[in-house]
Amino acid sequence: MVVVVSNRIPVAKGWEAEFERRWAERKWLIAQLPGFLRTEVLKPLKGDYYVVMTHWRSMKDFEAWTESPAFGEAHANAPPKEAFAGPNVLEMHEVIAAKEPEPPAKGKRAAKRS
Repeated sequence: MVVVVSNRIPVAKGWEAEFERRWAERKWLIAQLPGFLRTEVLKPLKGDYYVVMTHWRSMKDFEAWTESPAFGEAHANAPPKEAFAGPNVLEMHEVIAAKEPEPPAKGKRAAKRS
């Protein structure tokens, strides 16, 4: 079972560049934890919510992250309250279906996009 944890973060106007800088300079200690699969930080095209998504092999692996010293270090230097337009929204989901593109058959090229 793959678990996806999403943290919707409402970044206040004028704080977007600082928020993005912090993610660009992050140590990514999370990547060293057992069960960690990947993370994505999504910038809004519309609206004010950035979304941080982490993918875990299991809920137990995610919970171990939240209790680890790496979690404490990753959240130790939080931005000031005025950097946020409101509270974050944490959601947890289990992946029940997924599909990725099929690799091209040997000797055949991928179709051209128009």
